[in-house]
Amino acid sequence: MFRRRSDEAPSSATALAEQDDATQARDPQAKKGRPTPKRSDAEANRRTRVVVPKDRKEAAKQSRERLRSEREKQRVALINGDERALPARDKGPVRKFARDFVDSRWSLAEFFLPFAVVILILSVVRVPALQLLSTVLFLLFFVLVVLDFLRLGFGLRKQLAERFPGQNSRGAVGYALMRILQMRRLRLPKPRVKRGERP
Repeated sequence: MFRRRSDEAPSSATALAEQDDATQARDPQAKKGRPTPKRSDAEANRRTRVVVPKDRKEAAKQSRERLRSEREKQRVALINGDERALPARDKGPVRKFARDFVDSRWSLAEFFLPFAVVILILSVVRVPALQLLSTVLFLLFFVLVVLDFLRLGFGLRKQLAERFPGQNSRGAVGYALMRILQMRRLRLPKPRVKRGERP
């Protein structure tokens, strides 16, 4: 019984030695099976390499710092339009086209919030005629905004089907309609196209 183990030990040792020789004897010209990272990427990885925390408090602190750093990158990307660091909901060619489609057109919906503020002020004034007028104007404007939504929504859906056949465009129309409700100068990511320009 002891003899068999002593016989097996050298064989396993020789197998390990052969395996080490095989890994070390790789041809320097042979491919390593992965692309060489850029120097800037390698330096960034070294800088952001996380040290194993000693306790839960340290781990929570590192997690908060990492989240803060990611949020800052996303905020800068939203202002600059850097596609690589955008949040997941804004990434991809479909969402980019949806943004450009909205930004290249005039829309009543983008004036909804300022108009709602004016209507609110009119409704507070204690003059029955002004209160009635504010209610009628609000209802009329609301109907026009809904019609504008339908027009832009159907137009965008058609364009997405033509430009991105077979790609997942789910949620892109709702994403675009939510963008329409924001005033142009407040939209993030910042508009890249001028009004009237083809996206």
